[in-house]
Amino acid sequence: MNKHSGLLSGDHQPPCRAQSNTSTPIVTTTTHQLLFYSIQSTKQHKDRKKRTKNRALSGRPDTPRAADRFPGGLGQSATRPTLDLSLSAIPIPRAMPRSEPDSVDDQDPHNAKDDKKFRSRRPANTAFRQQRLKAWQPILTPKTVLPLFFIVGVIFAPIGGLLIWASSTVQELVIDYTKCAAEAPLGDPQEMNAEDFHASFRSQDISTPLWSRSITNRTLPGGVNLPTTVCSLYFNIPNDLEPSVFLYYRLTNFYQNHRRYVKSLDLEQLKGKAVPKAIIANSQCDPLRIDPDTDKPYYPCGLIANSVFNDSFSSPVSIGGSRNEPYNMTNKGISWSSDKELYKKTEYKPDQIWPPPNWKERYPNGYTDDNPPPNLHEDEELQVWMRTAGLPTFSKLARRNDHEIMEAGSYRLDIDDYFRVNLYDGTKSIVISTNTVVGGKNPFMGIAYVVVGGICIVLGAVFTFAHLVKPRKLGDHTYLTWNNEQPSTAAASGRDATFGGGA
Repeated sequence: MNKHSGLLSGDHQPPCRAQSNTSTPIVTTTTHQLLFYSIQSTKQHKDRKKRTKNRALSGRPDTPRAADRFPGGLGQSATRPTLDLSLSAIPIPRAMPRSEPDSVDDQDPHNAKDDKKFRSRRPANTAFRQQRLKAWQPILTPKTVLPLFFIVGVIFAPIGGLLIWASSTVQELVIDYTKCAAEAPLGDPQEMNAEDFHASFRSQDISTPLWSRSITNRTLPGGVNLPTTVCSLYFNIPNDLEPSVFLYYRLTNFYQNHRRYVKSLDLEQLKGKAVPKAIIANSQCDPLRIDPDTDKPYYPCGLIANSVFNDSFSSPVSIGGSRNEPYNMTNKGISWSSDKELYKKTEYKPDQIWPPPNWKERYPNGYTDDNPPPNLHEDEELQVWMRTAGLPTFSKLARRNDHEIMEAGSYRLDIDDYFRVNLYDGTKSIVISTNTVVGGKNPFMGIAYVVVGGICIVLGAVFTFAHLVKPRKLGDHTYLTWNNEQPSTAAASGRDATFGGGA
C-alpha cells in the first residue's frame, strides 16, 4: 500500500518514525488537513475546467471563440494541473468584521474592551431618560370635576373684582393735544372739545381743560435756535394726588411692533462701541445705515432711533391764586434699570458719524465738538422709546415725581410740539396719573378674571343639573363606540356583520 494512502483517505494516524537513521519529516494531523484541502481545491478546479470545455465543444469546433478558450486548441489536451502542497496555496478562512453589536454586553457603554470600536447610542438607564417617571392620571368623575368648576369660579371672581376695584382707584387725566398746533388759539386760551379729554378722579368737580398756542424760538443744546410751536394746556386737579405722580405720552396708530421696525437697530452701537462703517453697511439698521451725502454711518442707526418721540414737556405750573409754583417732575428714573445698563457713551468721534435724518433740526451741521452726539447712557427718554410697544396704542413714561403731593388746583403745562402724528393718521395725548399695587388704570385683567370665574360657575351649575336629572353610570359598556355601531345582542352572541351581510 502507498505510504500516503492513510493521509489521502483522511485517516488521522499517530505520528511515526522510519526505522532507518535518515531524517524523515514528521507528519502531523495539521499536515493531513492541509493536504486534504489542497486535493479538494484541485478537484473543484478540474470540474470547472471540464464544464467550461464541454460548453465550448457544444458550438462549432473551428470557431476562434471556442479555440481561444483553451491554450493549444480544442483538439489538444489541457495541461494537467499539478498538486501544490505548500501552505501558501491553501485558502485560510478569515473572520468577518462585525458591523453591529450582537449581544447586550456589546451595547454596554461601560465595556472597556469595545469602547474604541463601538459607542452605544442607547439612552442612559434612568427614570427620566427611559420615561419611567411617576405620573398621576386622575379619573374624571362628577364628584371631582363639578367641585373643581365651582372652586375656580369662587377664586377667580373675587380676584377679578379686586383688580377692577384697584384699577378704579387710579386717578388720571387724559388730554388729546393732536390738533393743538392747528386749532388752538393764539393768545388767550379757550375750552377744548369735550371728546378731547377724559378725567377720572375721586372728586366729581371736573372742568373742561383750556388750550392755546404760541410761536417762540428755542435754543437747543449746542446753541441751535429752532422756531417752535408751544402748546399750552390748562387743566384742573379737583383733589390732591398722592405720590408717585406720573406724566405719560400716549400715541395711537403707531405700529412699533412691525417686524422691519423692531429689528432696525445695532446693539453694538447702543453699547457705545465704535462700529466700523463696513459693519454698519451690512447691519440690520436698513434702510438708515449710511448717510448718502456724507458717506458716514448714522448714529444711532435704524428706524427706531430716527422716529424717537421728540415733544418736550415742562413741569406743570400751579396758576391758582397768587401762586405760580412749578410741580417739579423729572425725566430721571423713567427707564428700566436693565435698559440703562445696556446703553453706554459712544466711542465715536464727532466727525466719524452723522445724525439720523429726523434729528437734523437738533443737529443742523451734524455732530461737532460744540454739539456732540448724545450720551445714550444718560438719555432715558431715548431708552424708553427704544423699548418697542406690542400694540399700536401705547403709553410711555416721560416725567415723574415720587416725593411731593400734587395739590388740588389749576395748572398749566407747556409742550414743545415737534412730533407730527398727522403723517400717519395718529393721535397724541398726555396722561397725568397715579398708580396702585397692580399698576396703572387698566381694568382688562380684572374683567378677564371675572369672566373666567363666571363661566366656571355657570358650567358647574349646568353640569350639576344634568348629572342630577340624567346621571350616567360610570364604566357602562353600552357607551363604547363599537356597541353603538351594532346591536348589543349580536356583540354578546359573538355574531358579527360580514362583507356579504351573512352570518
